[in-house]
Formats: sequence, structure tokens, C-alpha cells
Amino acid sequence: MPLVAHNKLPTFERLKDEGQTIILPGYAKKQDIRELHIGLLNMMPDAALAITERQFLRLIGEGNAIIQFHVHLFTLPILPRSEKAAQHIETYYETFEEIKQGGLDALIITGANVGQSNLTDEDFWHPLKEVIDWATEKVPSTLCSCLASHAVLESHHQQKRRPLGYKRWGVYTHHVTQQHPLVNGINSQFKVPHSRFNQIDKAQFERANLSILVESEIAGVHLAVSEDGIRTVYFQGHPEYDAISLIKEYKREVLRFIAGDLTQYPPFPDHYFDCYTQAFFNEYQDKVNMALANDLVVPEFPEKLIVKRLHNTWHDTAAAIVSNWMGLIFKITHHDRKQVLMDDLDPNDPLKLRSR
Repeated sequence: MPLVAHNKLPTFERLKDEGQTIILPGYAKKQDIRELHIGLLNMMPDAALAITERQFLRLIGEGNAIIQFHVHLFTLPILPRSEKAAQHIETYYETFEEIKQGGLDALIITGANVGQSNLTDEDFWHPLKEVIDWATEKVPSTLCSCLASHAVLESHHQQKRRPLGYKRWGVYTHHVTQQHPLVNGINSQFKVPHSRFNQIDKAQFERANLSILVESEIAGVHLAVSEDGIRTVYFQGHPEYDAISLIKEYKREVLRFIAGDLTQYPPFPDHYFDCYTQAFFNEYQDKVNMALANDLVVPEFPEKLIVKRLHNTWHDTAAAIVSNWMGLIFKITHHDRKQVLMDDLDPNDPLKLRSR
């Protein structure tokens, strides 16, 4: 922190209300503090657009006490948008061309909703690949979230994700597998949420010569880095999630079942609800089935009654990893954003990990 509110994006006000430090550009210019410019390619659908902004800006803003963060949001024009979302993007987001002209110190690429079994069949594949290719050449470090990790592994390493045949979702225990500056100072075992139908397996990360830093016996690889140690950071889980993110997904799946879009009632997210909450929702399922069988009004989803029983057990670790990432970016980047790295650094080993 602090985040610099360089425009009137409502997310800045929401984070300020949460107690996060947000400063205005005029004040920022009076401080003799170096700034970092972070891009956020937000590919999430309309309902999650602003939520995803808050989740990632929150992590960035908590990341370092002495750096000023300018976050530049952009998206892919080919993604379908409602009139309201399109207006939000037009008002507060930048274009990819503007991003390229200004340059970035780092980039975050979010996940996206998919409708095709193959990523290469998605309408957004080629525009996304253009961003990935540009970032690989021009941006010091890119953090890829879930689907973005899958896209980079397929595009640059010919490692295609495999369908699981079910939805992997829940909160899973992970452990650090090797030392790296990204995982300095964090617990050796911690929780991470996952939510996906596809997976890149450990063997595929290894075939791509990527270093696996964090994995789960159940959920697989969560955190990995490119061979040089920093240029690309891969998240397969969702450490940015809020405490209520998975219940929102569970609610959406239940409503799909009620609407007839699903033939089976959705299972609980793994290791997320306590025993009381599971019993509560089992009772609600019985009421739903009875209402549907007898053509009665389905009772409202009782989210508000149990939300206080949901706990975030992963955020502190996520914030620590992002803080480490920001610190590394600060060390290796040039003051001129057109220069990818500081002049005396080896692009194949900018963190000097191999020399150690």
C-alpha cells in the first residue's frame, strides 16, 4: 500500500471504506516514493467484474507499506458485456493499446468463464494470447490466475489442461514444496480455495520446466514459477477469494438446479461448511425437493442465515505471497517502464537464484 486512486473507480471507495489506505494523485506526487504500475486484465463476467477488481486490488494494496501502486484495469473487447458493464469499462478501464504505450511493471491476468471444451476454441483465445505474448516480452512479471495459467501453459509450453469430469471446488490444505523468495515468511502449510472443472497436473508443470512451489495432495499444484524464477507466476487456485465467494458459487449452482439446468443437486464445496451449516443446507435441500415435487414455491436460499459461520482461512498467506511478489518486482524493475529489467540483471536469472 497505498493504492493511488488515479480515477474514480468505485472499487477505490469500497476499499477505503474497508479501512485500506487510498491516496489521491496530487498527494502521491508530493511523496518521494517510487511507484509501481500494475496491470489487471479482468476477464471475469459482468456479475463478478467489480468483485474481482476488489479482490485483486485488496491484495495489491496490502502488499507493501512503502510502494505506491497504480493499478491499470483493462479487459478484452471480444468478451460479451451488458450495457451497464460496458459503461463501467468505458469509464474506468484502459485499452490494451494504452497499456502497451505506458508500459507495466507487472501484470495480473484473471480467470474467465468458458463455454468450450478446448481453450483454443474460445472467442477470447487469440486476443488473450496477444496479451500473453506481449507480456512475456515486455513485462517483468505476470501473475496468472487459474484459467490464465492454463492458457499460458498451453500457448507457450504445449501442456493442455485435462477435464476432471467433475467440479473441483472447496478449501484445501497445501504445503510449500521448495524454498523461493515468493514463499519466504509464510506458513509451510496453509489453505487455498479452488474452483474449476479442469486441471494442469504436476507432471505437466515439470515437463514445462516450471518450479512448483506449493501443492496439495488433493487439489494438485497451486503455485509455480517460470524457469527464470519470476517472469511468470502461476496460480491454479483462487487465493484472492473472499470468505463468501464459495457460498455465492454454491448458491448459483443450487439455483441452476431449481431452474432445471442441472439434473443433480450440487454437492457441498469441500472443507468449507462446518457440520452445522451442512445440516442446515441438507434441510434446505429437502425443502427444495419437496417444493419441486409438489409444484410449490421454492423457499429462498438461506445464505444470510449462515454467512457468519464462514471463515477466511487463506487471505493472510495470499497477501504475504503477493507482498513478496511486489517486493521482488520492486527490486528488479527499471524506473523506466519501457525497460523490462534493471540494466545489470541477467534476464535468465534476475533473482540470482542460480548463482546462489
